Amino acid sequence: MKLARLELLGFKSFPQRTDIRFDGGITGIVGPNGSGKSNIADAVRWVLGEQNARMLRGARMDDVIFAGTQKRRALPWCEVSLVFDNADGALKTPFSEVMVTRKAWRSGESEYMLNRKNCRLKDIAELFYDTGVGGGGYSIIGQGQIDVFLSGRGEERRDALEEAAGISALRTRKEEATRKLDRAQEQLERAGDLLRELEAMLGPLEKQSEAAREYLRLAERLKQVDANVYLVRHERLTRRVGTLTASAEALREALRGHAEEL
Repeated sequence: MKLARLELLGFKSFPQRTDIRFDGGITGIVGPNGSGKSNIADAVRWVLGEQNARMLRGARMDDVIFAGTQKRRALPWCEVSLVFDNADGALKTPFSEVMVTRKAWRSGESEYMLNRKNCRLKDIAELFYDTGVGGGGYSIIGQGQIDVFLSGRGEERRDALEEAAGISALRTRKEEATRKLDRAQEQLERAGDLLRELEAMLGPLEKQSEAAREYLRLAERLKQVDANVYLVRHERLTRRVGTLTASAEALREALRGHAEEL
């Protein structure tokens, strides 16, 4: 894996698009004080996910956006891209060239991309695990950081050496796995609490279920009884109507006979 080029637009002292290519051998960037040499290293650190403005020699994160001059107005956003030659497959991706891009706006919004496709900062960090490249990687050494190796405290040296050896990446994965296990344990405990609550409700619910089943059984029985009562009443009324009809016919015959006699 080799750093191929760096593209800057609106980052600190680079208001216009600047393309810096890193060919074979050693690339040196020289210039007088205040010409922006350190801004190039800051751009590399920033695009790889640096979140601490002080590590970028600023007070706030939006300080990385070109603030303007007397002759050029300030820009509302900035963009930095790093392009790596991945011909050796050091990065766990099928692409032979990998472009990492970060954008930021003065509103506080930010955006990360891998090969011009939106992604998470976590995706970028995982891509560079065990490579030494990253916001805290040993491959980026800024002003004053040499003292960490020469005269720093034991913990600082250990952190730097662990980063170089790839141990910090394993520790990060371990911490992430531990957090996932803790969340899983919390979910299990919550599920256990819900299970106990449901078990406590089983008794009353069983009684209610039995009462509901008895109600449905009796309601069905009542429906059958009501149907039988209706049929019986209908049969009785039918017989009564027949009897009354015969009586009425007999009375009509009697009336006709009386009328003839009269």
